[in-house]
Amino acid sequence: MEIEKQLAYEFNLKEQYAINIINLIDEGDTIPFIARYRKEMHGACDDQVLRDFADRLNYLRNLNKEKEKVEKVIKEQDKWTEEIEKALAEALTLTEVEDIYRPYKPKRKTRATMAQAKGLQPLADIILAQDLTEPVENFAKEYISEEKGVKDEAEAIAGAKDIIAEMISDDANLRKVLRDIIAKKSQIKAVWDEETDKEKTYENYKDFSGDVAKIPSHRILALNRGEKEDCLKVSIEINPKLTLTEIEKVYKKDNEFTNEIIIDTIADSYDRLLFPSLERECRTTLTDRANEQAIKMFEVNLKPLLLQAPLKNNVIMGYDPGYYNGCKIAVIDIKGDVLDTAVVYPTPPQNKVEEAKKKLTDMIVKNNVDIIAIGNGTASKESEILVAELIKTCPRKVSYAMVNEAGASVYSASKLAAKEFPDYDVNLRSAVSIARRLQDPLAELIKIDVKSIGVGQYQHDMPQNRLNEVLGNTVEDCVNSVGVDLNTASVSLLSYVSGISGSLAENIVDYRSQVKHISDRSELMNVKKMGPKAYEQCAGFLRITDGKNILDNTAVHPESYPAVKKLLELFNLTDEHIANGELKMLPSLIENKGECKVAEEIGVGVPTLNDIVAELLKPGRDIRENMPLPELRSDILSMEDLQPDMVLDGVVRNVIDFGAFVDIGVHQDGLVHISQISDSFISHPSDVLKVGEKVKVKILSVDLNKKRISLTMKGIE
Repeated sequence: MEIEKQLAYEFNLKEQYAINIINLIDEGDTIPFIARYRKEMHGACDDQVLRDFADRLNYLRNLNKEKEKVEKVIKEQDKWTEEIEKALAEALTLTEVEDIYRPYKPKRKTRATMAQAKGLQPLADIILAQDLTEPVENFAKEYISEEKGVKDEAEAIAGAKDIIAEMISDDANLRKVLRDIIAKKSQIKAVWDEETDKEKTYENYKDFSGDVAKIPSHRILALNRGEKEDCLKVSIEINPKLTLTEIEKVYKKDNEFTNEIIIDTIADSYDRLLFPSLERECRTTLTDRANEQAIKMFEVNLKPLLLQAPLKNNVIMGYDPGYYNGCKIAVIDIKGDVLDTAVVYPTPPQNKVEEAKKKLTDMIVKNNVDIIAIGNGTASKESEILVAELIKTCPRKVSYAMVNEAGASVYSASKLAAKEFPDYDVNLRSAVSIARRLQDPLAELIKIDVKSIGVGQYQHDMPQNRLNEVLGNTVEDCVNSVGVDLNTASVSLLSYVSGISGSLAENIVDYRSQVKHISDRSELMNVKKMGPKAYEQCAGFLRITDGKNILDNTAVHPESYPAVKKLLELFNLTDEHIANGELKMLPSLIENKGECKVAEEIGVGVPTLNDIVAELLKPGRDIRENMPLPELRSDILSMEDLQPDMVLDGVVRNVIDFGAFVDIGVHQDGLVHISQISDSFISHPSDVLKVGEKVKVKILSVDLNKKRISLTMKGIE
C-alpha cells in the first residue's frame, strides 16, 4: 500500500500535503507545532485533523507490517499465489488481513487437524468436489486404518466433514459476507439475572433486544458492564436462514450422494465455528466503536472545560465543604499564591454557624476577597446556604460560584500537591485547588488525572491507554492554543507545552528560580537539555509578558521575527505601534498592496502572514476571553423550590450520548434528554451543546425522592 496516496484520498488532501505531514511527524514535530507553524506545508489543517491523520498513519503502518508478516508465513509454506497477493494488497483493515491469514495460521489441535493427521484430507476434497456417481462410503473404505485410528467408513466421513467445516470457517470472502449480514440484520439481546443484580441496577435491560446496526454506544457500554458484573447475559442473534443460505450458495452443489453430508457439514461449521467467531468479532466491533464514541465525548467535553474563561485579577476564597472535620478555607491572590487559610465548623455535628460567619467575614475583609468558590461535594448544600446568608451582611461586596470539585481529592493526595504544599493537610490543598479552578481552570485542572474531573461516562471501562492518549492530546492542544506564561507556569503546565518533557519542564523551573526572571525567549537555550529541536517546538507557545521583545508575548514564533521586522518596515511601522495598539490599519494596508505579494516580500506563506497580523493586533491576547464567564451567584435556590414550567438559567456540565446535564444551581444537575434539546432533528447532543455553555431551560418534572430533575430547552420564548 502506498500510504501517502491512501491518506491523501481519505483526508481529501493534496498528495504533497500528506507527504509533508508524514515527514514532519517522522522528524519529531508535535501536532500543536505542525498545526500552528507549518500551515503552508499541509494546507492549514487543524490539530484534530492532524491527530486523526497521525492515528490513521500509525494504523496503516501496522497494517503494512502485518501484511509483510502474513506474506512471509504463507511463502514459507509454499502456498503463495497471485490470488492471495491480490487479496492482501487490497485489504484495508487488520480484520481482512487476519481472514486471509486464517487458513495458513499455525493452529492448535482441532478436530480438523486431527482428521488431517489421519490422512483424511483427500477424502474431504472428494466430498467437497460434489461430483460423485456412487455413494461416499465406497470411497471412504480406502481410508480405514487401525494404525491411524480410523475404524470404519462412518469415522472416515466424520473426519472429512470436520476438515470441510474448518475450510468453510476459514474462507475469507465468506466471512466478509457473513460479517456484513450480521452487522446489518442481527439483534443484540440481554437476559437479566434478578438474583445477581440485588440493587436492580440493570432492571431496564430485562429481556432487552435491539438492532445491532442501530444500537447507541452508551447501551453497548451498559450491556458490557452488566455482563461483566454477571447481572446480564448478552448475545447476538440472527435468523440462521439469512446466513446458511449464503454459505450454501458457495459450498453446495446438487449431488445426490453428497447433498445430505454437505448440508450437515455447513450447519456444523456455522454453529460450531463460524457464528461463535463472528459473534465475538461483532461484540468486539460494537465495543470498540462504543469506546471510541465515549472517548470522543470525553474529548469534546474536556476541551471547553479546560478552556473556560479565567477569573483574572480577583482574590478568591476556596471553600472545601465537610462535616466532621469542618470546612477548609484558603484565600489566593491574583497570581494564585495562598494568602490565608482557616478551618470553620458550621455543619453537623459542631454547627458553629455564627462563629463560622464571623471568621469568614473577617477573612474576606482582611484579604479583599472578591469571589468565594464553593466545592460541590459533601456538605455543599449547607455551605452554599451559609455563604448566601453571609453575603447579605458582609461589609464587602462579594459573590460566590459553585465549582465542580471532581478530582480535587485525587490532586490533594498526590505527590504533586504534597510537593507544592508540604505544610498543608489534604483538605486545605483541596480548598486551594477549588479556588484556583475558578481563577484559572486550565492551569489547575491539568494537575489532575483528567479522567477524574467529571465529564463523560464509563471512564473506568475504557481501554485506558487509548483514553489517556486522547485526553492527553486534548490537554496538550488546549495548553498550546492558550499559551503559557514562562515566568509563572508550573512544571505540570510546562510539561504539556509542545516539545517539553517532564524533566525539561523541571529544568526550566530550576533555571527560572536561578535567574529570578526570564526576559527573552532566546534565554531558553541556556536551560539544561534544551536543544535546538525542543526550542523550535516550544518557543512559540511560551509567553513573556514583560520581556525585552514585545513579540515574546505573542504566538509569533521566533523563526518569524525577521518576517515581522520586514512587515513593519514595509509599511513604516515600529514596535511602538504594536505596544500602543496602533496597528488597526495594518490589515487594510496589506489588502491594498496584495496579500500574496506582502507574504512573498517578507518571506512567509499567506497563512503565516495572517497569523502574524492577528497576533500583532492583540499582543498578549488570551483566546479564553471569548468564552462565557462562570456563573456568579449571591442567592440560593433549593430543589424544593422547583416547579414545572419554571424557566431558569443553567450551565452545561456534561454532554453524553442521550442528552446533557445542566447545573441550575440546586446541587443536583438536571437532565435535558436529547429529544428535549431542539425542535429540529439533531444526531447528537454535542451538535448543539458544549460543556460550560450557558443555556435557558424549563422544568419538566422534579422527583425529590430519586433526586431527579427533567428539563427541556424547547418551548422557551
